[in-house]
Amino acid sequence: MKAIKFSLMIALLLAAALSAAPAVHGQTTNPTECLTAFDPDVDYFPHKVAPSFASSFEVEYHKHYKVVRVTRPWVGAESGFTYLLVQCGAPTPTDEQFKEAVVVEVPIRTLISMSTTYLPHLIELGVTDALIGVDTLQYTYAEEIRALGEAGKLVEIGSGAQVNVELVAVANPDLIMVYGSGSPDYDAHPKLIEAGYKVALNAEFTEQVPLGQAEWIKYTALFFNAEERANAYFEGVASEYARLAALAERVSEKPSVFVGSPYQDVWYMPSGATYTAIFLRDAGANYLWAEEQGAGSLPLSFEEVFAKAGDADFWLNVGFFSTLKDVEAADVRFTEFAAFKNGKVFNNNARVSPNFGFDFYESGVIRPHVILADLIAIFHPDLLPDHQLVYYQQMQ
Repeated sequence: MKAIKFSLMIALLLAAALSAAPAVHGQTTNPTECLTAFDPDVDYFPHKVAPSFASSFEVEYHKHYKVVRVTRPWVGAESGFTYLLVQCGAPTPTDEQFKEAVVVEVPIRTLISMSTTYLPHLIELGVTDALIGVDTLQYTYAEEIRALGEAGKLVEIGSGAQVNVELVAVANPDLIMVYGSGSPDYDAHPKLIEAGYKVALNAEFTEQVPLGQAEWIKYTALFFNAEERANAYFEGVASEYARLAALAERVSEKPSVFVGSPYQDVWYMPSGATYTAIFLRDAGANYLWAEEQGAGSLPLSFEEVFAKAGDADFWLNVGFFSTLKDVEAADVRFTEFAAFKNGKVFNNNARVSPNFGFDFYESGVIRPHVILADLIAIFHPDLLPDHQLVYYQQMQ
């Protein structure tokens, strides 16, 4: 926790310094349009971002271009991707070091998003008008994005190796933002790159720290020259997260917790360095697998989980169940957990759209402070007596 507080202090000081960077030749904001005249002495990006919690991307600023590197595009990746973001209307650097970089003129005007987790970025940055396509609208929660789809303003290009490059050609986006897994059967970016499109890998899911995932809004902002807005948003999120974590840190009693449910008879329990485990730690809970090393999941049997969590105080994130009766119907053994018997089962499905878009996995990614507040209110209601659950609900 001390490390988190120290990192947060440094992050906030750095962000404040960057946002207060002196203007050169009267340039006080990052350009929102192409330049009509170029001056090599002007710093066109007076507002800058710098990742403090995110570890899978980095950015280097120059006066009229940015060098952005995604260092770990997916878990186990042997190399990364480099993007040369050049201010529209300014010359493109010809340095040999940029020979392999993807050149993108910024600010981009049109974007195709291939994950619902990037959509909240666009909403918070105020650039949803740039969105012209998605992989699919099937699992989207945000009403404003679904409204665009219903109005016929979004093309759905599919996902993975089955991505429809013909539809992409019709849309002709400035940029396509995608995720990668390293598996040719599941990745769209090789096919899109081969077809000649500008593709940017977004690796927010590789971050294990909740604030690290949320900080990828800064990455998206780079392509829109929206650094000032991204900094302001993230500073608020990080500050509130730190306040809440400090509030929960002082508790003397920490309730025991386990999460999930079996999939094809295997219960994948998050290890101690995972996103889920960190949330539970920061909320003042005793996650029963917190001591397990690694940032992956442990494949366990029902019996192994019950032996350790049978008497646990809380059961969270139970999966695609709406009621306790649904849980019981899936496996009567679930009713033997003390958390089930005591009605201490909470699921993260309080916000679900008619097309099965789970907002916990959409806006929740950039609102970790709200998720943390939910968890603290569940485990320690006396600390946040006025908080109304947002992403979580108690199962009945």
